[in-house]
Order: sequence, then C-alpha cells, then structure tokens
Amino acid sequence: MKTLPDYLRKGMKLVIVGCNPSESSVRTGHYYSGRNNVFWPVLFKSAIIPEPVEYSDDRRIIEFGIGLTDLVKRPTRGAEELTREDFAEGRIVLGQKLEEFAPRVIAFNGKVVYEQFAQRKCKFGVQKELLYGARVYVLPSSSAQNAAAQKERVMHFRKLAQLVRKTERARDAVQA
Repeated sequence: MKTLPDYLRKGMKLVIVGCNPSESSVRTGHYYSGRNNVFWPVLFKSAIIPEPVEYSDDRRIIEFGIGLTDLVKRPTRGAEELTREDFAEGRIVLGQKLEEFAPRVIAFNGKVVYEQFAQRKCKFGVQKELLYGARVYVLPSSSAQNAAAQKERVMHFRKLAQLVRKTERARDAVQA
C-alpha cells in the first residue's frame, strides 16, 4: 500500500496527527496537498511555523521541530471509508510512535481523529489528560470538507502555538 511517510524524530516540540492521507495527497506525495486545504497557510498565520511553507515542501516541517503522521495510514477519498479495524490498528501503531518519539505536544487535526484514538468524546482545545507525557490539543480539521469558520480554526491554531511556546519555556526553565 502506497501512503505518506511519517515526519517524526525524537523529542519534537509538536506532532500533528491527521486522520489518514487522502488519495490525492498520496498521489502528490505530500501532506495536506488538496487545493482547498488550509493547513499550510493556517500553520503560518497562527505562528506555529515562522515562514510560509507550501505542501510541496512538507518535509521542511521537521526543521521547525514539528512532526506529521496519521492515525490511519491507509489512503481514502474520505474518512468515512475507514473501517473499525483501520482505527483499531491505527490506535496501536500511533500509540507506539508517540511513545517512541515522545513529543512535548500532540495536536489532533480534527475531533474525529482524537475521538477515534482516545475512544471518547472531546471538545476542541487543550485536553486535561496527558498522552505519553505530552500535552494534547484537539484542533478543528483543516480539511476543505470541514465547515468550521476560518476565524475559529485560526483561533485554535493560535492557541496551539501558545501551548507549544508555554511548553517549550517550561522545558527550558527545567534545563536551565
């Protein structure tokens, strides 16, 4: 099965977890490559990354201490095509990756992604529980199919940027 590679390394400040790659992203070989996907512009607009990056440069995300992966690696046209088995396997594999790479913050790109992983309902924003020692933030999906208002989406991405900065400052204070 052809899919997208993970962009992960140990100790990243942030890992963003998508649901699964779209067939069009797998065809292009890049994360969030849909014409109408706002992921890359919102990352910059919210100050999560310091400069604009196009989907074709998705590998550069690691330069900023940020990783990308998916709950399920099987590409589909839409998440509704995923099966219970896809999610069950994805939970195990993603859990192993998060434990191994130990990011300081984990952001789930969409409620469905977190709810399928945690197997419980949630609200957008910071979650109370840590996950493998990391703070957790649930974002409105950046998918073009998500009707969330752009303003609300940017607000959540900005709050995620604040959480990442706060977590980094706390880590730096401990190391000082």
